[in-house]
Amino acid sequence: MKIILIGANGQLGTDLRRALEGRGHQVAPLRRADLDITDAVQVETALAEAQPDAVINTAAFHKVEECERNPALAFEVNAIAPMDLARACSRAGALFVHFSTDYVFDGAKRDPYAETDLPAPLNVYGASKVAGEHLIAANTDRFAIIRTCGLYGTAGSSGKGGNFVETMLRKARTGETVRVVNDQVLTPTFTEDLAGAVVSIVENRICGLYHASCEGACSWYEFARKIFEIEGLEVDLRPVATSEFPSPVKRPPYSVLSKQRLRSLGIEMPFWEYSLERYLKARHGVQAAEVPVRR
Repeated sequence: MKIILIGANGQLGTDLRRALEGRGHQVAPLRRADLDITDAVQVETALAEAQPDAVINTAAFHKVEECERNPALAFEVNAIAPMDLARACSRAGALFVHFSTDYVFDGAKRDPYAETDLPAPLNVYGASKVAGEHLIAANTDRFAIIRTCGLYGTAGSSGKGGNFVETMLRKARTGETVRVVNDQVLTPTFTEDLAGAVVSIVENRICGLYHASCEGACSWYEFARKIFEIEGLEVDLRPVATSEFPSPVKRPPYSVLSKQRLRSLGIEMPFWEYSLERYLKARHGVQAAEVPVRR
């Protein structure tokens, strides 16, 4: 397949490119310097000329506090730009694959959110991503929207200066007390695992809305504790409440996603603990064993 990959140098984009090319697909990796997705004319021209089989968009404005301060930009990047991409994909006859977030939910539930649960975002970022979902569905029939959460990958996150795992390891090296919230529950997701699921969706030209993250659940504190445990680090790690970190952004206290619809496609995701171990081994150049998954 001929695939345009937008945001190819990011955490997820890097693993997607590796996975797609490993399967023999022709990938056109695009960075912001190559394509400004907020320029509708540029988007239309690029897709009309390339005539791809699929377009995968990993680009987003995801700094949640900046989204709160600049909602116009958040909606431009996370809603209007995906709408323009969807329209251009429709005209080019291409499948459009787009990523959304667990932040579309308010966290009031205490069991995993299904795709049929109604979104109720608490912040601008979540609202802009919900808007993007609706605008995509209104402008093309050939789309796959994938909600995910807690991403970390070997490429780091260019927009966030690393990822949570690297931040925790950096703090551990300083010997300082590490305080991490224990009242926000999610599922950390290794981008390599997510990329594998996305490749299956693209190759089978699957359309619709899907939740895709690793299996299991933990708080950010429990995530940090597992990082230090695997690395064999003694760290003064302390659980704290979200209220101890004042922020203008409201975050969902629970945002675990159900993968039942994904599993119905025959796509399995590993548990987050196994994925984290594989990620940490990769940092040390150690070949990890095959990761057990739920069958």
